[in-house]
Amino acid sequence: AMKLQSPQFQALFTPGLRSVAELFEKKNYELRIAGGAVRDLLSGMTPQDIDFATTATPSEMKEMFTSAGVRLINNKGEKHGTITARLHEQNFEITTLRIDVVTDGRHAEVEFTTDWEKDAERRDLTVNSMFLGLDGMLYDFFNGYEDLKNKKIRFVGKASERIQEDYLRILRYFRFYGRIAEDPGDHEPSTLQAIRENAKGLAGISGERIWVELKKILLGNHVNHLVQLMYELDIAQYIGLPLDGNLEEFARVTKSIQNLSPKPMTVLTALFKVKDDVTNLDLRLNISKEEKNLGLFLVKHRQELTKATGPEPLRPYQDFIMDSREASTNSKICELLKYQGEEHLLREIQQWTVPSFPVSGHDLRKMGVSSGKEIGAALQQLRDEWKKSGYHMDKEELLSCLKKL
Repeated sequence: AMKLQSPQFQALFTPGLRSVAELFEKKNYELRIAGGAVRDLLSGMTPQDIDFATTATPSEMKEMFTSAGVRLINNKGEKHGTITARLHEQNFEITTLRIDVVTDGRHAEVEFTTDWEKDAERRDLTVNSMFLGLDGMLYDFFNGYEDLKNKKIRFVGKASERIQEDYLRILRYFRFYGRIAEDPGDHEPSTLQAIRENAKGLAGISGERIWVELKKILLGNHVNHLVQLMYELDIAQYIGLPLDGNLEEFARVTKSIQNLSPKPMTVLTALFKVKDDVTNLDLRLNISKEEKNLGLFLVKHRQELTKATGPEPLRPYQDFIMDSREASTNSKICELLKYQGEEHLLREIQQWTVPSFPVSGHDLRKMGVSSGKEIGAALQQLRDEWKKSGYHMDKEELLSCLKKL
């Protein structure tokens, strides 16, 4: 038996958790940390959010918390067996152990149990199926700790059964593979076979759920390998990716973009050949307006808008930003530079501040230009001169230029 006593584990024991633990202990209900938080703690990481599991039913928990004067918040999770209690400015999400009775590939009907192994059995991957007692004792029914140490990603029990309970688990398999596995290509053949046979099930999963997983895959490791796999296993078409995705371009871009913290859409755009590919993705996954616009922007400009030869390689990008006069253009240009793998230029443009045009209509009126039409034309001419100077000319220079014009 393994007992965890790491500093990350010790740090979880806030006044809030101590109070929660005390309440459960008093009533003889078992309480353990579950799922992803256990995986993170065993990997030496501090978990972002912690799920707890218990043998107490939702009504027993409600009764216990209410009589102790503890505030309960939003009971949306209650029909799945989750109660959220708030103690010492901290939320605790605690779920009753359960068995899936009926599953339809998207959601499950559950019944409660006090059997920890039965609850672990319905979880997706072995590395996510462990529990940790508050004394640090590990409860691991499916060799999840072994798999974690060996960096293996495996479904709990039979892959096809786990996948048919919720087809999104295919993408969760990829996501955790990109997070934990050391080498690309270290899959069990039977797992890949199960994924291939069930790929079609992803067609019934909502676009929003798919996009959440896909974005995480795009920012993880082995992304080129995993996306190639999506095509090989016939998954791509069911999740909105183009049938004839540009896999060569994807391989090239994912190699050079790794350390530049791209947005998921920037990575994904490498697959797209035409604007319709972005539109089709949006139809299937309901991406945000900003994500869609970024995709369209990259598809449109990735070829023509490139660095200049000569002493001012950044100039074309700067001119583009200045001409567009839109606040969002700056960040799109940064994503374009990441896409193009231009690390140095990216750093430079991030340090560059957009200069503001020094002349106003007011200045021209003072010089005696009165009609609106003339002012507009003159401002445009001066803007062109200013651009030619690399945005260096100041107000005086520009106005004396106007006299010559």
